[in-house]
Amino acid sequence: MSTVTEAPRMPRPAASVTSSSSSTPRLAWLRERGMGASILVAAISSAFGAILLSATGFIAAVLRADPYLGLSSMLAVVLGIMSFLLIGVAVYVAAIVTANTFATVIAGRTRRIALLRLIGASARSQRSEVARQGLIVGVIGAALGLVGGTLVSWAGVVLATWALGIDGVDYPVAQAVLLIPAVVVALTTWVAAWAGSRRVLTVTPLQALGGSVEASHDAQVRKGGRNGVAIALFAIGGALLAGGIAIGLVSPLGVIVAFFGGVFSFTGLALGATLVMPPILRLVGRLFGRSATARLAAENALRYPERSSRMAIGVVMGVTLVTMFAVALETQKAVFAASADGPLPDDMTTAMDTFAGIMMGLVAVSAVIAAVGLVNLLTIGVVQRRRELGLLRALGVSTGQVRRLVLLEAAHITITATVTGLVLGIAYGWAGAQSLLGAVPMPPSFSAPTLVAPAVPWLPVAIIVVATAVLTLVAAVVPTRLATRVAPVEALAD
Repeated sequence: MSTVTEAPRMPRPAASVTSSSSSTPRLAWLRERGMGASILVAAISSAFGAILLSATGFIAAVLRADPYLGLSSMLAVVLGIMSFLLIGVAVYVAAIVTANTFATVIAGRTRRIALLRLIGASARSQRSEVARQGLIVGVIGAALGLVGGTLVSWAGVVLATWALGIDGVDYPVAQAVLLIPAVVVALTTWVAAWAGSRRVLTVTPLQALGGSVEASHDAQVRKGGRNGVAIALFAIGGALLAGGIAIGLVSPLGVIVAFFGGVFSFTGLALGATLVMPPILRLVGRLFGRSATARLAAENALRYPERSSRMAIGVVMGVTLVTMFAVALETQKAVFAASADGPLPDDMTTAMDTFAGIMMGLVAVSAVIAAVGLVNLLTIGVVQRRRELGLLRALGVSTGQVRRLVLLEAAHITITATVTGLVLGIAYGWAGAQSLLGAVPMPPSFSAPTLVAPAVPWLPVAIIVVATAVLTLVAAVVPTRLATRVAPVEALAD
């Protein structure tokens, strides 16, 4: 009887969780793979916003001080709108990259989360913890970016004032408006972490017996609700793009319709990436030959399309944005030339090329954010596949073959993302230029409406392809080093 009444009771979940967390530093999770890169992404976005707002503010101050241009505030308004649009694009890319990073980190924490669920912790509390971590990452990154962006802006204003000989313009760089992008980036990172942690809700206590597991291709296909929404968004976006081009032959307001068409269609593509990417990955995989390493690299990308899609979608966004602006500006010249029934003046062409270079340089910041995301996800993927790589080493795969395997996987992802991004960028760039300028007449002929084929600037496209090749090599440096350090015995013991 006494043995029955004195039976030990199960520990309460709160006490277990509290004791386990109190034994380790509260911010020890910041040392996990992926957190440093997420802070870097937030810092780049915040700094980019601060620099853009400072640059446009300084230009507006110069315009106001000019006796001839001071009364014309339209240029300053246009610059301000463009700045907020570019900041929005950078924040959007950063949000996708951050959400994908946290989703990959959560996949690696599956066993730990399942153990906490086993002792009574709820999925909601675990997800709230991830969201809190996202907020901390966003605040740290936004603060660092704000400080760095303000310092760069101050140096740029001083240098521009001295180099251009500007007098009578006193522009204070440190202004409250610079807090706007920092706050937006911090909140966006928080929301992105919350969205990326939705996998926590599906983790069961039984998964404590296993490791990190990504959803397979069959599991992704069975997600009918999400896939249906993705297809619907893509179809709606395509219809709006076509409608915007048609309206653009009558009014420049067609670009508004086309803009929403681009947003809807790309959001649909991002949601349904696990449906779109596998067929393209399969085609690209055939380019690597039939060797064992090449086939294994291709199968790794196809076996878990969710992980491959996370890596690819950020690069797709970066390539799409840069290609879109390049094609839009080149198509703009083609539309003007067709409306004028002749070549454009040299000075106008030079001005448009200069503007194109500036815009592509600004948009390239979003591509850098996407590149950081690719390196980060590849590194996390190698760390989470430590046991798999150790098994390959135990079966006789050499260090060189493991290094080539990781490099081929990176090439597989980047080539697929580049091809997809080029196609989307050409389509979006042509639709944007055509919907905006199709009804605008140009002297001396003033012929309108004007419908032209997409004009592709091959030099920027070649630069994008070369940059992608460099990105593949850079992105594979850290993962290959980690992969070749895996000792078979230690990895299989994990």
